[in-house]
Amino acid sequence: MSQSEQRQERQCVSCGINIAGMSAASFKCPDCGLTIYRCAKCRKQSNLYECPDCGFMGP
Repeated sequence: MSQSEQRQERQCVSCGINIAGMSAASFKCPDCGLTIYRCAKCRKQSNLYECPDCGFMGP
């Protein structure tokens, strides 16, 4: 996957907004290692997230 394709696919895993160019967190899923992105609003509100790959859920 190219870098431009990766940028287009960056969506908050909690709310689904496109986070390209925004202040957002990215981290690896503790279970499967998939990179997960979360927007600042969902992080601040401690919204739950679910890994789209393995189903791991976290705050």
